[in-house]
Amino acid sequence: MVGLNLKIPYHYLLKPEASLGMSCLNQLRSHYMSKPPSVSLSWTDPFADATKGDDLVPSGTEDKIHIRIQQRNGRKTLTTVQGIGIDYDKKKLVKAFKKKFACNGTVIEHPEYGEVIQLQGDQRKNICTFLMEIGIVREDQLKVHGF
Repeated sequence: MVGLNLKIPYHYLLKPEASLGMSCLNQLRSHYMSKPPSVSLSWTDPFADATKGDDLVPSGTEDKIHIRIQQRNGRKTLTTVQGIGIDYDKKKLVKAFKKKFACNGTVIEHPEYGEVIQLQGDQRKNICTFLMEIGIVREDQLKVHGF
């Protein structure tokens, strides 16, 4: 059961309202780029900040995804994942993590950091490889903390 190879489709992890893809965004951009406004002399692209998703990284992903480990009682540890974009359904991600790593997990609401995923045990390496396998993040966007 440990060597279970999960193939999770990319669209499964997105929230339903995030189905507005880059193709639709590019169509809107081409429509507005074809006829710039005649009133303003300094015209800028209204979708310039939305091009973050063009280089194979989803547009909702923050700069870094922080993976931390916390010591609990004795040898028990807790792994937290912070910084996954708002386009992804974190409960579905936790469900996939639990199935793949054979651990328990939950999503908590932190007042400063927003939604944070918590998993039982030291799952830092597993989470890194899983997130890169399914294409949510590149290696340079992961920041692993802990001892």
